[in-house]
Amino acid sequence: MTPSAVESPAGLIITGCTVLTHDDQEEVGFLDNAAVVVRDGVVEEVTDAGAVAGRTADEWIDARGQVALPGLINCHTHAPMAALRGLAEDLPTEAWFNDVVWPVESNLTERDVTLGARLACAEMIRAGVTCFADHYFHMDAVAEVVAASGMRALLGEAYFSSQGPRGRERSLEFALRHRGAAGGRITTALAPHAPYTVDDADLATTADLARAHGLPVHLHAAENRDQTEASLARHGVTPVEVLHRTGILDTDVLIAHGTGIVESDLPLLAHARGRTAVATAPRGYLKFAWPTTTPVRALRDIGVPVGLATDGAASNNSLDVWESMALTSLIQKSTEGDPRWLTARQALHHATLQSARAVGLEGSVGRIAPGHRADLVLVDLTGPHTQPVHDLAATLVHSARAADVRTTVVDGRILMRDRRLLTVDVPGTVRELDERLPALVDRGHGRRIQEYDT
Repeated sequence: MTPSAVESPAGLIITGCTVLTHDDQEEVGFLDNAAVVVRDGVVEEVTDAGAVAGRTADEWIDARGQVALPGLINCHTHAPMAALRGLAEDLPTEAWFNDVVWPVESNLTERDVTLGARLACAEMIRAGVTCFADHYFHMDAVAEVVAASGMRALLGEAYFSSQGPRGRERSLEFALRHRGAAGGRITTALAPHAPYTVDDADLATTADLARAHGLPVHLHAAENRDQTEASLARHGVTPVEVLHRTGILDTDVLIAHGTGIVESDLPLLAHARGRTAVATAPRGYLKFAWPTTTPVRALRDIGVPVGLATDGAASNNSLDVWESMALTSLIQKSTEGDPRWLTARQALHHATLQSARAVGLEGSVGRIAPGHRADLVLVDLTGPHTQPVHDLAATLVHSARAADVRTTVVDGRILMRDRRLLTVDVPGTVRELDERLPALVDRGHGRRIQEYDT
């Protein structure tokens, strides 16, 4: 440290905490009694707490008794659907879409999307989520909410082939207009909805556009086994094979769910020419009683990162990535019949580095390390449900809760401090949303934005 650096105040110093670290082999570890020094939104130094004594900073946090983690990443959600939380309950997938969600979504206005996204961002900030990948409608409004809330996001304007060429064009226009917005906190993707709602010609064109403009693709595919079986029966190919033959797997692609990925899909995913990742949101799969889950172990074995997600709050009821982390570990143990997989440290790896890879931000977020953006959270483990701590990784994954997050930081900016949310007006958002709900949830018109028939 040069004398000039000592004399110049840091933007933020966090001291006295335990920091989650990654070694050269990406193994998770912990550094006790540590300090994190942030300057210009970037982690400048991770050091011993004693090394920062006497330094000055614009913001200083005494984090004794807390653990500093990389901010959690919600790798697939529909943030505005927070406005539909609890509206479609105890239904099979087809009825959930056709009888409730798609009729209601035909009512959506840009203001509804704004309010739903505000509520979602507030929920995620309070739960230690610093970045999310969103795939929805009226995404200009979501981009504005992300910019105002201080979060980081990968955003895509969803489209169906039933919208004609204009839907695809709007997705591209949105991606180009907002790429790098909010001081670089917004990245963008093309967002065809799914192979069962977007035809092969549109998928192929989307792949061409993605390569031409250097954009990733974010879509649903092989969401469940029924979709895979229906695709095989009707077209003779799986949804993943559709992505292969249309060129989507030649792009950087984020696949939502993938519980219908079958063994014959694995070589296609393994040899995809683009960066391929899968987002898993296990709570929704349990709720819909899907018979399979994301094949995390098989994907790990072929080098495909699996990031953690919640899906939208209309299906998941929650945007709690802590819960997704614990459920992923538990469901994988049950599915594989092996209590040694997925371990707590492996779950933390999925929640941090693998999730950063999934959304295309490896090297920027996912670690608390010099040169990475200062996206981090402080977790208080002093409560009775997290004591005593015999195995810190297990405590974080299986005992800690979203409510244990005390402070959330993105790009070095404190968005929540000591549980006080600083960037979103929740009471005002809820009041206005309540006033709009009768018109939003009306299904008397008989319209749907799409038909679910896989």
